[in-house]
Amino acid sequence: MTAPTRVFGTLEEFRAARGQLLGVGDWLEITQQRIDAFADVTGDTQWIHVDPVRAAAGPYGATIAHGYLTLSLIPLLGGRIFRVDGVRMAINYGTNKVRFPHPVTAGSRIRATAELARIEDTDAGVRAVIRYTLEIQGEAKPACVAETVRFLVP
Repeated sequence: MTAPTRVFGTLEEFRAARGQLLGVGDWLEITQQRIDAFADVTGDTQWIHVDPVRAAAGPYGATIAHGYLTLSLIPLLGGRIFRVDGVRMAINYGTNKVRFPHPVTAGSRIRATAELARIEDTDAGVRAVIRYTLEIQGEAKPACVAETVRFLVP
């Protein structure tokens, strides 16, 4: 895994970044092999994902990644952007406002932009809402826009 471009040494440093752009990650190619593996795991083997010949004549001209595959890449892509040290663990707590404005065709490259939208203290730790935009190289519309909620335990 690529090392993150921004490392917060403490939870307090991370807290101070509220409302800020955390960074922009590296490009990742979405291969047909990755799409097929996701289809196998989830059982979503619709032809638009796994049949390149049929998909070539379809509405996108190629197979497309599952929306949930794109969403599931946020931990990988986000991990290339930032890391918070000084916590015992970070847990995925949930996801808000997920949208898939544009399909990702096989062979496309995507990357994430992350912004710390909100952060709030709880009795057991800190809940951080991180707004991710997954853009597609060469496309005006993003592949995915989502707010993830991460629970950080000091």
